[in-house]
Amino acid sequence: MAFQHRPYEGMLAESITFAGSGGDVLGGYMARPLGAGAHGGVILIHEVFGLVEHTKEMARKFAAHGFITLAPDLYYREGSGDLEKITAAVRQKGGLPDAQVIGDLEGAVRAIRGVVTSNGKVGCIGHCSGGRQTLLFVCNTKNLAAAVNCYGGRVVTDELTPGQPKAVVDMVSGLSCPLLGLFGAMDQNPSPQHVARLEGELKKYGKQYEFHPYPGDVGHGFFADYRPSYRQEAAVDAWRRIFDFFGKNLS
Repeated sequence: MAFQHRPYEGMLAESITFAGSGGDVLGGYMARPLGAGAHGGVILIHEVFGLVEHTKEMARKFAAHGFITLAPDLYYREGSGDLEKITAAVRQKGGLPDAQVIGDLEGAVRAIRGVVTSNGKVGCIGHCSGGRQTLLFVCNTKNLAAAVNCYGGRVVTDELTPGQPKAVVDMVSGLSCPLLGLFGAMDQNPSPQHVARLEGELKKYGKQYEFHPYPGDVGHGFFADYRPSYRQEAAVDAWRRIFDFFGKNLS
């Protein structure tokens, strides 16, 4: 009787540094499949809480599904120490400057493409503030093949600052790849009205997108299985959609 062996599975997950905006050295967490084969890449942007363990777990999940994944630490310039204090300091400054974020994420693209097993195609996904930054980046780069916005807040806003001088919803004309949006009906930032406004802009400019709002008591942070906001049914379905979407666009 002949036995069929399952394919090799293995990954490497580690802290790395890479060059970000202006050549600044940034930290990040990279998880990638081992073994032969060319793999698509995923930039995973952390929530407003910073590069917490939950984000690293998601990076390893993407790697287990065959993607070279880099979760950049966008708060790296704030130094080491208590993450809550670092997050508070970033908020007190009015958030990260958009131009700096775009430059840092361009550096993340280069870091992923620098992995010898990369196929050159890179996607981006973010949750909460990371969802906003994903949409910001995809509207200001030509280097992405796919993007996923998971309930990105402050995409539609009148609260502009010198560091964030333009609402992301007004940048949609620059979108240059397919977009997947995942939202909760009970969320208030983005609210269903904000999502409708964003969808209107995508239609206006003829962009390729898929939106999936989850009904019922699904609100902000429904992916976060370490917080009470977690909603298992929505999260399981959303993960399936994400892997299908990236599998189609990054292979």
